[in-house]
Amino acid sequence: MKSLATWCVRHRLVVALLWIAALVGMSVLSNGIGTAYSNNFSLPHTESTEAVQLLQAAAPKQAGDQERIVLHTTDGTSVTSPEVQSSVDTMLTKVAAIPHVTTLQSPFATTPTELPGATSGQTVTVLPGPTQVSANGHTAFINVTFDVQGQNVDVTQSKAFVNAALSAQGPHLQVAVSGQIAEQADRQSFGGTGLGVLLAALVLLLVFGSVFAMLLPILSAMASLGTAIGVIGLLSHVLKMPVFSTELVLLIGLGVGVDYALFIVTRHRQGLLAGNDVETSIVTAVNTSGRAVLFAGIIVCIALLGMFALGVSFLYGLAIAAAIGVSFTMIAALTLLPAMLSFIGPRVLSRKQKKDLAANGPRIVGSGTKGFWPRWADFIQRQPIVPAIVALIVVVLVAMPFFSLRLGTSDQGNDPTYTTTRQAYDQLSAGFGPGFNGPLQLVAEQKGQVDTQTLDKLATAVRAQPGVAAVVPPVTLPAHDGRQVALINVYPSTSPQSSDTNDLINRLRQTTIPELTSGTGVTVYVGGTTAIFADFAKVLTSKLPLFIGLVVLLSFCLLAIVFRSLVIPLTAAIMNLLSIGAAFGILVAVFQWGWAGSVFQVDQTGPIEAFLPVMMFAILFGLSMDYEVFLITRIQEEYFKCGDNRTAVRNGLAATGKTITAAALIMILVFGAFILGGIRVIKEFGLGLAGGILVDAVIIRMAVVPSVMILLGKSNWWFPKWLDWLPHVTVDPTLPTGGPATTPPAEEEQESVPV
Repeated sequence: MKSLATWCVRHRLVVALLWIAALVGMSVLSNGIGTAYSNNFSLPHTESTEAVQLLQAAAPKQAGDQERIVLHTTDGTSVTSPEVQSSVDTMLTKVAAIPHVTTLQSPFATTPTELPGATSGQTVTVLPGPTQVSANGHTAFINVTFDVQGQNVDVTQSKAFVNAALSAQGPHLQVAVSGQIAEQADRQSFGGTGLGVLLAALVLLLVFGSVFAMLLPILSAMASLGTAIGVIGLLSHVLKMPVFSTELVLLIGLGVGVDYALFIVTRHRQGLLAGNDVETSIVTAVNTSGRAVLFAGIIVCIALLGMFALGVSFLYGLAIAAAIGVSFTMIAALTLLPAMLSFIGPRVLSRKQKKDLAANGPRIVGSGTKGFWPRWADFIQRQPIVPAIVALIVVVLVAMPFFSLRLGTSDQGNDPTYTTTRQAYDQLSAGFGPGFNGPLQLVAEQKGQVDTQTLDKLATAVRAQPGVAAVVPPVTLPAHDGRQVALINVYPSTSPQSSDTNDLINRLRQTTIPELTSGTGVTVYVGGTTAIFADFAKVLTSKLPLFIGLVVLLSFCLLAIVFRSLVIPLTAAIMNLLSIGAAFGILVAVFQWGWAGSVFQVDQTGPIEAFLPVMMFAILFGLSMDYEVFLITRIQEEYFKCGDNRTAVRNGLAATGKTITAAALIMILVFGAFILGGIRVIKEFGLGLAGGILVDAVIIRMAVVPSVMILLGKSNWWFPKWLDWLPHVTVDPTLPTGGPATTPPAEEEQESVPV
């Protein structure tokens, strides 16, 4: 690290030009070649996947996504009136011309007909849908079936489909569209990045008191993220990268990148105040705080790549993209930042610091008595039990709702009211019931001719089940490999996100269907979008303990090697789990229970998104380790200097408290900016990450961890001799190899001023 930092300082122009070339080159290549983001969503060995695969093999035209075009008259006119039908017929011709549309089921059709498809010679079948008009005659819906799943339809085609459907809208006819494709057309990237950068810049300016010191972390983060996004765009041609990978990388990378640069700049400023020249100060900062950044970044990447243990292909590309973003911000902090620091020299200090340095001479930062953090560290040193107990009580209370966590997928009733998907949801719910927003598909197969008697009995039994609003009679599909396939559409009486709907799916799979098909040779799978999301939540829930255990174990091993201690990584793991539990407690209270719902514009309660625990755990665990590594590194440094655990904890907290809380504040503001987005999952991400960082940095790292370390004493540094064979890796290579000092340094060396 020392050699790297020295080279970057002495060849600062070369380093800057290399980063500019990388940024411009990757951006030009990515824009020139284009991107190929796509969602690779599959859940092997689940009923919903079996249903999709069976439909794809037997009836490819029926195997894709199903959207609903909802029609609603507002002036008392019947939706079946001739003028409405005329508008709808024109609209259906436009919809049929959209790529991948194969079937339209319309309440206005009396017999099957054909419409011209997207390509020459292709036709789209229009089928009758007599039950698709509400009892009052003012609402109707049209089912639109695609031959591909919704995630495989690009945004351009999605918008073309929605625009074609909305073309029937008139003064007395409202038209809205629901479904995955419609949601994709509605969804827009939230511009929270710009707001996050602005807020981060304001915090840095307040912390540093210098425009130059404020700009460097921002420039370092933006240069690295711009390069990373170009690389990820190119990799999307080779790997399956979800369409929202860029937004996630910006969300994580901006906060992480600014934090990493903040740690190094802070240590560099402390070196200048201690009387070091610019090059020596930069090299020392990279060789100490830079190593902490390196290890913290590795832990973040471990946590993100740990998602591979879940075995869900949808998350693979996401994990790789996020890890690339973190890696590039880490590399920039260790190379580009030192080069920029050497360009500006002493101007990284504020005017006040320059005057103080000129008037009073060099001083060591960290063990003084002036300022809030030295005084807080003194209090922790004197009374470690009280803050530890109070802080733990607060964290436990905040985390309590976690035990009521219900995973699922929020339905389109949570979309902003101005979106077509929300309007369609509300109209369908009012006209037919909320369950019509998420029908289930019973896909049956039997060797030889289909057993119509068994299927009719099954449809009758399902129709009689509590929680079922309607059942469409069985439809026989073309035979496949000597097997006959049939399809039964089931409309629940409850919304797709309701726990009652999930109970219905389980009851159909475990009781109703097995009882009626046992011994008949008929195999029935419960599929459909609602069932797919239910299986997704079930798969992730079952694998979450393995994922958490793997990430915690790998992080424990890395910290044990770095700090030559078993107690510190164990404490860190427990503290991280507490802060993450608190983050989920906040999410459950707001989005599941509705507490403070009006503040966050949550007008409907519902489950927490199924993939959110995985993503948030990976991100929060990694970021929590950032603060842990930075804090413990400084405490270890002080411990090796003085040999006294209490003094080391006190001085380490005093020296890093302001930096850690400033870094946390930047994270909170960056993540909090995403709470302003109208999409529920974005709000969940923003609130969960901001709340988790707040609890972790302010309560856990600044109160619980130092208190516990003081109470544990020298046990913090216990490392059994039989583990001495492990490699010796240290964050600070300047620490003495013979262990901590036996006598404290001279009194005059401990005087300091806070930064």
